[in-house]
Amino acid sequence: MIRKAVLPVAGFGTRFLPASKAIPKEMITVVDKPVIQYVVAEAVAAGIKEIVLVTHSAKRAIEDHFDRNFELETQLEQKQKTELLQALADIIPQDVRIISVRQGQALGLGHAVLCAKEVVGDNPFAVLLPDVLVDNHQQPEVDLAKMVAAYATTQASQIMVEAVPEERVSQYGVVALEGTSPQAGDNQPMTGVVEKPAASEAPSNLAVVGRYILPSRIFALLENTKPGAGNEIQLTDAIAALLKEERVDAYRMTGTTYDCGSKEGYFAATLAYAVRHPQIGKMAQTLINAAAQ
Repeated sequence: MIRKAVLPVAGFGTRFLPASKAIPKEMITVVDKPVIQYVVAEAVAAGIKEIVLVTHSAKRAIEDHFDRNFELETQLEQKQKTELLQALADIIPQDVRIISVRQGQALGLGHAVLCAKEVVGDNPFAVLLPDVLVDNHQQPEVDLAKMVAAYATTQASQIMVEAVPEERVSQYGVVALEGTSPQAGDNQPMTGVVEKPAASEAPSNLAVVGRYILPSRIFALLENTKPGAGNEIQLTDAIAALLKEERVDAYRMTGTTYDCGSKEGYFAATLAYAVRHPQIGKMAQTLINAAAQ
């Protein structure tokens, strides 16, 4: 069973400047919750019990968010603001641990994952990119839980993918498959993965989303991975090396993704989550309709 998830949160969030100058991009709110709270909730819904934050000295606000604030809780309790107290309690379940490790230098996603080696140990684990929201509100189960179940059955690493337009494949890692493209919710063995290929050279239109189930073997491969694109240690390169040793599956997601590291993705996520918010949903839809006229 997958019990640990690594969330790399040490990046500077340059795509979201100036908002991310003093506030971690992961703490920017979608309606009334930080982006990272949605991502942690996704991990918890998939059965994860330990969240490993690979962080930076400037990201203390993230750690504080998942810690208790006794003074604030006491004030709310004295004022009998029970709904707000419950909102704080709901940030993280009591049986879930938050663990922080530092990434001293920003040397790429692969390096960030490698920083979690000592905490993860010999266990298979999940990796979730914290600025990508995976919205499964119309499904009974989150996609990550289906990936965890697939790993338990096959022992094959799972890489979440989604179909993207041809003109956008150069922005992603793109997978090559053994056989035909899987249907949403299904898996297909991979034969390769290419980081940001030209559209004419892309092996498919299935792009890596930012959710992974990986074996501990990936750490040894990362330790021997030379800097690649952007002179950084790429997780994609280590996965390509893993493919030479064992089966790796592409899992085609059923939900919707929002890249909240970009202004466009953040705005789309805010609209989508606002219209179904229990308190402001109707008002949000009214405002959207009015703006469209």
